[in-house]
Amino acid sequence: MLVRLLYASRCSSNITPDLVEAVLKSARKTNPPLGLTGLLCHSDNVFLQVLEGDRDQVNFLYNKIAKDPRHKDLCLLHYEPIMERRFPGWAMGQVSLSQTHAALLLKYGAKPQLDPYAISGRASLAMLEELISSAQAGGRS
Repeated sequence: MLVRLLYASRCSSNITPDLVEAVLKSARKTNPPLGLTGLLCHSDNVFLQVLEGDRDQVNFLYNKIAKDPRHKDLCLLHYEPIMERRFPGWAMGQVSLSQTHAALLLKYGAKPQLDPYAISGRASLAMLEELISSAQAGGRS
């Protein structure tokens, strides 16, 4: 059974380009053999990540992330069985909101900043869909 999981977390330290690159490099190496795909979004010290794949593999990875000391305030925002993947060619795509216009963030939330803790999981997914459709997502590897 395929599932999609969306979670948010705060980084226990500052999110740096090196940290993001390390996370992406690891995901892009380990996800393909497990059949996992997804998207990582980050801004300030907040991660928003979508994972797709076999239910057991997604659950295993989420539990591993929950134990990772780089994450705190882990929050499951959305979990659903799916008919098809949204990110089938992405071992782990990437969206950095540092260059996103405030209007997009205000469309889905009360403030012009990424705060998945203050909006629904469905709103977070819709925001990610809009980012992807407007070609602001990258890292399709």
